[in-house]
Amino acid sequence: MKTAHPSRTARSPRTAHSSRTDAHSSRTDAHSSRTERPRRTARAVRTPGGLSLRVDVRAFTVVVLLALAALAASVLLIGTGDFPISSSDVLRALVGQGKPGQDFIVRDLRLPRVLVGLLVGACLGLGGALFQSVARNPLGSPDVLGLSQGASAGALVVIVLSSGGATAVTLGALAGGLVTGLAIYFLAWKQGVHGYRLVLVGIGVNAVVTAVNGYLITKADFVDAARAVVWMSGSLNGRDWTQVWPLLVLGAVLLPLVLANARGLRMLEMGDDTAYALGVRVERVRLLLMGSAVLLTAAATAAAGPVSFVALTAPQLARRLTRSPGPNLVPSLCMGAALLVVADWASQRVFGADQLPVGVVTGALGGVYLLWLLVTERRKGRI
Repeated sequence: MKTAHPSRTARSPRTAHSSRTDAHSSRTDAHSSRTERPRRTARAVRTPGGLSLRVDVRAFTVVVLLALAALAASVLLIGTGDFPISSSDVLRALVGQGKPGQDFIVRDLRLPRVLVGLLVGACLGLGGALFQSVARNPLGSPDVLGLSQGASAGALVVIVLSSGGATAVTLGALAGGLVTGLAIYFLAWKQGVHGYRLVLVGIGVNAVVTAVNGYLITKADFVDAARAVVWMSGSLNGRDWTQVWPLLVLGAVLLPLVLANARGLRMLEMGDDTAYALGVRVERVRLLLMGSAVLLTAAATAAAGPVSFVALTAPQLARRLTRSPGPNLVPSLCMGAALLVVADWASQRVFGADQLPVGVVTGALGGVYLLWLLVTERRKGRI
């Protein structure tokens, strides 16, 4: 009778242990591969009406945090001034439960200025995001394209030639911004408006309008020239409810219109041919969004003067925070509001009694940001 060889009927303890170890390691690798899968950055949310919406979790979180930062900075800004007020007293005054003197200072004197700052920053951030997306160029902002200078030219014409009041200056800035926007659009038109042509034409228009503004200042008398220079620096001093309501109404009308065409704007970033293939009316959407951006920029300039670099930097900072492709309209809006309010707070607190116009602070911060961006891009070998 033959007996089987031990090596054929049973495994040695070392072999069994190694096989169990290999099985355990394979299970561990499988588990780690399951746990190391990338997280979903977007979730589907179903509304009560049965609609399903795709929500980017990171972008939503950034929007909430930026909105909270803007509100917190607004409370601090309201409490800043010759008569300082604590944040708790500011909140009580805002709901009508503060002392009579504090209620008057907070609700009648300082709240309109802060609301103008929030609305102007939101308009500039949204307008900058629209222009950069339409032009498909990070330099395609109202500062570079000449829209802010065009609105300034309209205001300077009113100040220098007719010595008009605040209402006339506002209307002149709106008219100047609209005329400049139409000029850029028609000069850049050649079987459609393309991004590089829009930026080049805008830079040329900006240079021409800047020269016109300098000529108007040199031809004005001393009082009107001083008034014009103060206005062109960009400031929130002396702003009241007469500047709040037009901005609020304009934002309430244009924001739903812009968001309704956000999908078409996203398709335009992939090129006109792709957008046409996906059923987007390219020129209609482009003209509508550019007109909205021109109105937003002109209204912001009319309310606070040409506040520089907010429209340029807010969309870029918002995109870096969300890490999301596309125009990032709502994050840019919130970023612009937060930037302008923080800059206004810094202009009152950082420099002591020598308060600077908010446009000077945003210009300095924007210049530093651009230098940092150029250095980082050069290190990456992109420029």
